[in-house]
Amino acid sequence: MIVWNDPINLMSYVTYVFQKLFGYSKEKATKLMLDVHHKGRAVVSSGTRERAEMDVFRLHEHGLWATMEHDT
Repeated sequence: MIVWNDPINLMSYVTYVFQKLFGYSKEKATKLMLDVHHKGRAVVSSGTRERAEMDVFRLHEHGLWATMEHDT
């Protein structure tokens, strides 16, 4: 599941959401947030289709732009 950069959310908020939703350490959440900020996107979770759909929904609820992508 991919989170995309947006011009709205603060970097500190994105880090907070990654910690809250995925249980990531502050260091891991910060690294992922910086990937989103500098590279335009980051893969923040993987797993079953059902889990990815739920993660996308939860991130949307928190105002983040997230999509699913099938591994190739």
